[in-house]
Amino acid sequence: MTDDVAQVAQAAIARHVKALRQGRRWSLDELASRSGVSKGMLVQIEGAKTNPSVGTLCRIAESFGVNIGRLLESAPEPVVKIVGADEPPVLWRGGAGGTGRLLRGVNDPAFVEVWQWRMPPGESHDSADHAGGTRELIHLQQGSIVVTVDGAEHAVHAGETIDFRADRPHTYRNAADVEAVLTMVVVMPQGERDRRA
Repeated sequence: MTDDVAQVAQAAIARHVKALRQGRRWSLDELASRSGVSKGMLVQIEGAKTNPSVGTLCRIAESFGVNIGRLLESAPEPVVKIVGADEPPVLWRGGAGGTGRLLRGVNDPAFVEVWQWRMPPGESHDSADHAGGTRELIHLQQGSIVVTVDGAEHAVHAGETIDFRADRPHTYRNAADVEAVLTMVVVMPQGERDRRA
């Protein structure tokens, strides 16, 4: 993601988090309690002074009952939208050089996100549980990965698709010697989530 695209994404996140919080008449303390994200981090996000991790964005979005795509919207939803090849932001970078790009997120009529992930050999990502009822569908275009859900490992190879409940901790790992390329669809239930509950 270029610096200009990163700054636009950072400004959109700041604007939407603040507007969603104020629209609900929540204090920063209330949002921090509901999301599990520290008040200091929320101040940095609303001030467009940091690029939050994908995990942090997930927790904030879930607390508002929206998807990450809603936090990145730059304008009202058109009837038709074509997203350019260079537009989707990289919201996750792994230690081995992997990336996760949010291709598109929609909030109506359901909360759905479409991601493209590239995981070089040795790359892994641990994901905390999402809101209850969340599902993930991953289609492997190239390579193979091991998806661990509730401690059980599931090998997924090129051409295969895995569908699982993502409302529990899960991990993606590339244990092969070639890059894994995958498309992930995340489907979330509507409604706010309070992590205190």
